Amino acid sequence: MRWRRCSPMHDLLLIGGGLANGLIAWRLKMRHPEMRILLVEKDGALGGNHTWSFYGDDLTPEQQAWIAPLVTHAWPAYEVRFPRHARRLECAYHSISSERFHQVLQDTLGADVLLDARVTDIAARSLRINGRRYEARALIDGRGHAPSPHLRVGYQKFLGQELVLAEPHGQALPIIMDATVPQHDGYRFVYTLPFDAKRILVEDTYYSDGPEQDPAHLRERIAAYARERGWKIDHVAREEVGVLPIALSGDIERFWESKPAGLPCSGLRAALFHATTGYSLPHAVRLADEIAAIEDIDEFASAALCARIRAHSTRQWHSQAYMRMLNRMLFHAAAPDERYRVLQRFYTLPAGLIARFYAARPTFLDQLRILSGKPPVPVLAAIKAIRSP
Repeated sequence: MRWRRCSPMHDLLLIGGGLANGLIAWRLKMRHPEMRILLVEKDGALGGNHTWSFYGDDLTPEQQAWIAPLVTHAWPAYEVRFPRHARRLECAYHSISSERFHQVLQDTLGADVLLDARVTDIAARSLRINGRRYEARALIDGRGHAPSPHLRVGYQKFLGQELVLAEPHGQALPIIMDATVPQHDGYRFVYTLPFDAKRILVEDTYYSDGPEQDPAHLRERIAAYARERGWKIDHVAREEVGVLPIALSGDIERFWESKPAGLPCSGLRAALFHATTGYSLPHAVRLADEIAAIEDIDEFASAALCARIRAHSTRQWHSQAYMRMLNRMLFHAAAPDERYRVLQRFYTLPAGLIARFYAARPTFLDQLRILSGKPPVPVLAAIKAIRSP
C-alpha cells in the first residue's frame, strides 16, 4: 500500500459496530495493520444480540478461512420440513454468535474500538463522539437498515429463544424451515439450531407484508412448538428479535442518490443482503474483502470510497433481479396462508441449484428450472406479480 502519514486524523471511522462494519474493520486490520481505524458502537458490545448464519457454498475457501475464528457452530448438512415432504441437504451450515463476534474483534482491534459512544454531527469526513470532534479520510455508516422510498420490500421477521431443555432434544442438524406449523401472518416456519445436547435456538419466523410483531404471541408459539416436539424447557437462556428486508423491487440509483452526499455506508444500509433470504453475512464478507483489497491510500478518500461501495452495491442489486421477481410471486401471487407452497416446491429441486440460489449465483438454467412445471401459485396472479414494478 502506498501509505503517506501526513496528518494525525484517522484513516477510517466506522459508525456502528454491527456485522458489516465489524468485518470491514477486522479485515482491514488483517491486511493493513498500519491503518488508523476507529470502530464506534453506541452500545456496550459489538454485534448486538444476534445469530448470523451462512451456507458452506456462500463463501469462497479463502473467505471461509479468514472468517473461521468467528464461527461458533458448524454442521455438515441441514434439513427442511413441509406438509408434503421433508428433506436433508448435504450442504454445510455455519453460525456466528454476537458474543463470539464481540470477543474476537475486541481482542484484535483493542483501542480501535470505542463502545458506549454517542455519535452526532455526522458529515462526509467528520463527526462528534460524546461531544468530541473526530476527523478522517472517510466515514462508513453501518447502522443497519434504513427504510427508503426507492426500495419496495416485504419482511422476514422473527423472535428467537435459546432454550435449555431438561432432557436432550435429539436433533442433530439444523432445521432451516419447519413449515409443518400452522400458518399465520404470511409464510410461517420455525428455524432451529441445535447447539449442544440440551441447548437449541428456536426462531418463530414469518415472511410478512408488514414489520409488526407481537412478542407475547410469538413466545407462546415457541412454547407450543417445544411441547409438540416433546421438549421440556428448563429455562430460556437468551432471546433475540429481528426484522429483515426482503427485496421486491426498486430503483437502486435513486436509492443511492437520496443518501447524504459523499457518505459511504455498509450492510443493510447499503442494500447489501440476499434478496430472498435476507441473509447479510456473505454480502458483508464480500464488501470487507473489496475494501481490504484497496492498495492506494488515496482510494480511502471519502468520495472514492463512496463511489466504490455504491458500485459494489449496484452490481449486487442488478445481479439479484431474478430473485426479486420470485419474491413478488411469493408475496403477491399466493394467499398469505398458501405462501409455504412456493418454498415447498422449491425444496424438491436439485441440491446444487438450491445451493447456488442461496449463494445468489443461480445459472440461467437454474432460473428456467425454478419456473418450469406446474406453478405452486395461480398462473394469472403469478404473471401479474412478475410484471409489477
